[in-house]
Amino acid sequence: MADDDLADFETTTFTHDGKARTVYRAGTGPAVIVIAEMPGITPKVAAFARKVVGVGCTAVMPHLFGVPGKDPLDGGRLGALRYTMSSLVPACVSREFTIWATNRTSPVVSWLRGLAAAEHARCGGPGVGAVGMCFTGGFALAMATHPSLIAPVLAEPSLPFPLSKAHKKTIDCSSGDLEVVKGRCAAEGLQVLGLRFKGDSLSPGARFQSLRDQLGGAFVAVELDDSSANPAATMKPHSVLTEHLIDEPGQPTRAALDQVLELFRSRLLPA
Repeated sequence: MADDDLADFETTTFTHDGKARTVYRAGTGPAVIVIAEMPGITPKVAAFARKVVGVGCTAVMPHLFGVPGKDPLDGGRLGALRYTMSSLVPACVSREFTIWATNRTSPVVSWLRGLAAAEHARCGGPGVGAVGMCFTGGFALAMATHPSLIAPVLAEPSLPFPLSKAHKKTIDCSSGDLEVVKGRCAAEGLQVLGLRFKGDSLSPGARFQSLRDQLGGAFVAVELDDSSANPAATMKPHSVLTEHLIDEPGQPTRAALDQVLELFRSRLLPA
């Protein structure tokens, strides 16, 4: 794909707790926070955001890392590796992202909760949706401590990096935050949707099993066979909604995408 100029998105700045970041926004209706995977807001992340717009919601993409709109494969596989590392390394040393620790919420989530609250006030509706992808997958779970977030989606959550058995079983959400989410699931009927490929070592099955153990039936897991991933992708099956999506009726990844969009439609839009 070519670079995406994001010309159909409005560019604004949102400041919370003294931290200002660029935000890309498109559409009308209740807000869905689309938190990009590593290495950033790629053309395929933007394409997913446009699908959110298509169901009648406002897609809100915060710029956390990388170059917005840049196609990571523009320079071939070697160029993609260099670009990904140029985004990943600063994130790994940043105090805003909890990369290695278990049972800890990344500090950037506080800013994202502030964004969710502001977008709820701006866009209206019963609440806000959020989808985190890969590096940011667990952010949507930790954001769900805020009452405005009523439709969280965890796409192949990859933090903490699964270096040990303990890391594989946990997600980057503190115990205290997880207890708040559990309470909302019990009291409000909050549903948490998770997506992964069964053979994905970056987002291990033990992590989803732990979420089942913690959240019970409130955690809805969609686990796809690796064979359903787009074979044209340059990496092993991982990104359900973007790089490994086969956007054709009857495809398992398309069904997963439709399930995500239906969650936003049913929770955020009036009947």
